[in-house]
Amino acid sequence: MFIQTEPTPNPDTLKFLPGQPVTGSTGPYDFASLDEAGTSPLAQTLFDVTGVTRVFLGSDFISLSKEPAADWMHVRPMALAAIMDHFVAGLPVMATGQSAFPKAEEGGSADDYEGDTAEIVSEIIELIETRVRPAVAQDGGDIIFHRFEPDSGIVHLSMRGACAGCPSSTMTLKSGIENMLKAYVPEVTAVEAAL
Repeated sequence: MFIQTEPTPNPDTLKFLPGQPVTGSTGPYDFASLDEAGTSPLAQTLFDVTGVTRVFLGSDFISLSKEPAADWMHVRPMALAAIMDHFVAGLPVMATGQSAFPKAEEGGSADDYEGDTAEIVSEIIELIETRVRPAVAQDGGDIIFHRFEPDSGIVHLSMRGACAGCPSSTMTLKSGIENMLKAYVPEVTAVEAAL
């Protein structure tokens, strides 16, 4: 098994590509601590690597975040060994029948709105799914739509994985995503990070 690694815009996050599906179509899953990783044997194993602070499992990649004081020179080989051992042993990524974040809790949907607002939200979500999410996944992260405020035109989104806590994530939200949404959906006036 050959596992590739790629840097991300976040210097404390590295993307690991095992060359096979990680979560496939069931994910992504974001674990901010060992306590949250109870549903994922792979995430539990990765939190055992000294210096790992966050595990993000994408469809075909794993993003690991480390403590700022930790050095990738030490963390990377241990993480590679843990990932390889896990997949070679044929262990599951997620415990059977369990989901870390059910889809309903991940974010909002057009079903939460009525009339013209539902159409606007549907357009926003489609743009995020087709244009933004693939680009963010390239950097080892994910983006979640939370809500749209029809009165103010504000869209609330959150970044996960390598993008969570990335120094350039605010710039990505404001300059990139906000400008694109405003260009395609005139009702959008601003994009803000969901709290």
